[in-house]
Amino acid sequence: MSSSSASPSSAESLDITSTSALTIHGPSTVADAGYHMGVVPEVVHDTPAATPVKFYQVGSFAVGNRLLPVSERSVQSDPKRFNSLTSGHRACQGCGEALGARYALDAAMRAADGKLVAVNATGCLEVFSTPYPETSWRVAWLHSLFGNAPAVASGVAAAYKALGRDDIRVVAQGGDGGTVDIGFGCLSGMFERNDDVLYICYDNEAYMNTGVQRSGATPPAARTATTQAVGDDPGNVFGQGKDLPRIAMAHEIPYVATATVADLHDLEAKVTRAMSMRGARYIHVMVPCPLGWGTASCDTIKIARLATQSGLWPVFEGEYGEVVASTPIRRQVPVEDYLKGQKRFAHLFNPVRRDEVIDRLQAQADRNIRRYGLLPEATSPTLPPIAEEANA
Repeated sequence: MSSSSASPSSAESLDITSTSALTIHGPSTVADAGYHMGVVPEVVHDTPAATPVKFYQVGSFAVGNRLLPVSERSVQSDPKRFNSLTSGHRACQGCGEALGARYALDAAMRAADGKLVAVNATGCLEVFSTPYPETSWRVAWLHSLFGNAPAVASGVAAAYKALGRDDIRVVAQGGDGGTVDIGFGCLSGMFERNDDVLYICYDNEAYMNTGVQRSGATPPAARTATTQAVGDDPGNVFGQGKDLPRIAMAHEIPYVATATVADLHDLEAKVTRAMSMRGARYIHVMVPCPLGWGTASCDTIKIARLATQSGLWPVFEGEYGEVVASTPIRRQVPVEDYLKGQKRFAHLFNPVRRDEVIDRLQAQADRNIRRYGLLPEATSPTLPPIAEEANA
């Protein structure tokens, strides 16, 4: 964003002291140096502007990445991006899955030079993008059943291998229901065979397409249609569900990563890294759902960021069963900050505040921080007594 009145307290600023006498270095021309083309040439300003202008570059790389070198800009900032999932689909306003799918598939298409086949499990992503006879996909795309996307993708990869077409890559994708639950067996088989497929799970933590029912990825205490906020222990129970990124790592496949839609550069980098490898690869992406989570449609990115900064959603990479990198928490927040913006957790605060449940969720975040080294050792949460850890 550009502003002459914005406060610099929350961002670093760059003074632009002139708006005249531009000297362009390199092959760019004035015609293609504008914002429309996403190109900013090097310039020399000879005289000061009447009013100093400041461009604020915040942590999310604002201004469409135009203050970054071309090599560091996101795929989404490129006006010639593939738009694998294009406009016209019927996703809800603020849908995190629609963002995640476009970000991931555009990065994969660039890495594969456009030679890509996507296999899609049944779920929200399939339903809102392909209401018959329409489609919003601009990539070779197959719709499988709810639970067999990994198997179908393995078959596509095997077919191209038999044809000698190792230049055509395969990506499978689905939500947490089709991945963590219904498709879990097929996915494990794909991992065991080390099939040359990148599988991406867009995790909105429930079966949103069919009415917000609990899945194996639904967090503890969350309200869903099948885990109502009633009784002595309202919401989803503790101790159930699956941590699928860690299960994937247990298969010792070449690459496993987690990501969120709150960090576009990180997600694109991980998809690009996965596409540079062969064999079975898995990326698990948090995609908040305003409808199912009870959040404002404008807060999708904010909620995803709070999940990472609280420690509830650790962002890391693993190779062959070992964690090789993790994204540190920049500004730690208590889990309460993440919970309060979601109506699915409203029963933890009203009519009676349930501190014991909030404390258990905080303990879960603290374990993630210790396990993945998300904070410097001196500031990481201390390990609780064994009995307390067992009760958490």
